[in-house]
Amino acid sequence: MIAVIQRVAEASVKIESETKASIKNGLLVLLGIEDADDAEDISWLTTKIVNLRIFNDDLGVMNVSIKDAGGDIIVVSQFTLHASTKKGNRPSYIKASKPDIAIPLYERFLKELENVLGKSIQCGEFGADMKVGLINDGPVTILIDTKNRN
Repeated sequence: MIAVIQRVAEASVKIESETKASIKNGLLVLLGIEDADDAEDISWLTTKIVNLRIFNDDLGVMNVSIKDAGGDIIVVSQFTLHASTKKGNRPSYIKASKPDIAIPLYERFLKELENVLGKSIQCGEFGADMKVGLINDGPVTILIDTKNRN
């Protein structure tokens, strides 16, 4: 799994002009799933996201997690995170999982993230044409790949 985690002052997801998700202060997580992903990747990534200390403490130092800050999370599926641009100018998405594999993993990820966070999260709609809006706070943007846990 690849996740792009953005600390946001606000974020929203619209589908056909209707707001599907909307938060203030929290995280926008763009999630890419590949066939090699499994329950271990989900567990590791959800725990990592919830415990990342990327919110400011009283001294203005990034030392507080989303859980401790009481912020909200929106998760958006994004197969293009697995784009390969090695050959030519048209990206290949061969590494991204097809819906029959990706949807159950995506849904399991959402449930586990809620469990680890201890509250409901919001999400986009798998496979939909979404308009994602955000105001990145900081900016703080972090890329995590469960296949490269360095």
